[in-house]
Amino acid sequence: MGVDIQKILSKLHIVELNEMQQHAAEAILGSDGDVVLLSPTGTGKTLAYLLPLTQLLDGSSEQVQALVITPGRELALQSDNVLKSMGCGMRSTACYGGRAAMDEHKVLREVKPHIVFGTPGRLNDHLDKENIARFGIRYLIIDEFDKCLEMGFQGEMQKLIKSLPGLQRRILLSATNAEQIPQFVNMSKKGTLIDFLPDEEQTSERVTLYEVHSPQKDKLETLRQLLLSFGDASSIVFLNYRNAVERVGDYLKEQGFTISCFHGGLEQRQREDQLYRFSNGSANVLVATDLASRGLDIPDIQNIVHYHLPESEDGYIHRVGRTARWDATGRTFFILSAGEAIPDYVEGDVTEYDIPLTSDLSPLSPKMATIYIGKGKKDKISKGDIVGFLCKSGGLRANEIGRIDVKDRYAYAAIRREKLRQVLRQTRGEKIKGIKTIVEEVR
Repeated sequence: MGVDIQKILSKLHIVELNEMQQHAAEAILGSDGDVVLLSPTGTGKTLAYLLPLTQLLDGSSEQVQALVITPGRELALQSDNVLKSMGCGMRSTACYGGRAAMDEHKVLREVKPHIVFGTPGRLNDHLDKENIARFGIRYLIIDEFDKCLEMGFQGEMQKLIKSLPGLQRRILLSATNAEQIPQFVNMSKKGTLIDFLPDEEQTSERVTLYEVHSPQKDKLETLRQLLLSFGDASSIVFLNYRNAVERVGDYLKEQGFTISCFHGGLEQRQREDQLYRFSNGSANVLVATDLASRGLDIPDIQNIVHYHLPESEDGYIHRVGRTARWDATGRTFFILSAGEAIPDYVEGDVTEYDIPLTSDLSPLSPKMATIYIGKGKKDKISKGDIVGFLCKSGGLRANEIGRIDVKDRYAYAAIRREKLRQVLRQTRGEKIKGIKTIVEEVR
């Protein structure tokens, strides 16, 4: 490991790489062949390929040298954020559908990224328009390649790979063992397989399995009581359909829960808002489709609730992989109405969970609330500026401010919930670094 890697690790507050990450670094840096990395969800695969990749790229170049294909926007954005938090001097951006390609083209011109993270269709679009120069690209990473295949991206990925004349190496990552790597990926014979998937273990042994019986066919009241029994613990409720997410979300809000909803029918900005509130402690409960079961790295999720039974074993593994990440423990609950049973593929002992009597309790509010600040990096605003603004104009102490994320044109900040009204009142019409801005709650 070079000095640079040690610097990056201390910046990320990581003492040392785990065994899988060490093997990945050795394979990527110690050979010039392709690499396939199989490792369970939550083990740090993004860092496993990014750390060595940054050692291989030329930081003085203005060309794109690596493309990272992801199955969805969230993973592209999240991976881009991981690279930025490493502070290693490598420039990057994320490209994905659902926003104007022209805006991304501007960013590509301004940033001159070394690495571009993106969905296959959008990356092809930029390559076709020559917004990304194809000739300098030496490395191709396909993250969650099993999911990319499952989502039908074969044709787009085939086209993309064919269009990269200078491609030297491929790195494929997955949390499940795909049947086989398709021919078009064209992996070299001298490639390395790093398999950290457990032999038999379907879910972490640190996850306890429970079943909860709903006396009614409609499980809403059982879900309400179950969530009340969790107190303010961070929990995800999984459903199989978008409209069911909306229905359950509306019901829980009426019952006084502070929740986030997440599904593929939301606008990108709404999805970001909802995820951000959950991950920074401004919502205790995330009500979501299986879109939230992959690639979202949110620490400290204590409970996974299957309101609808998972549609497959693979789907189940990914849902449960959201909890007990790294060394934490977690619990997963199946809500069963009459006639439903735990699917045969679920392995391990399932205990019946008796919900304590909670009918007279009210839901606990989360400790934090999220505010939107209408200025960002393009306005030369930094995290430090936001802390200063919230302390000086908002009357907060530093320990009353949580996670801050500064985007190009706006920023999010988590603050103590009991200070929300005060901050909104005191910052109204105030300036941040001499510029008037909007400050409002993200609901």
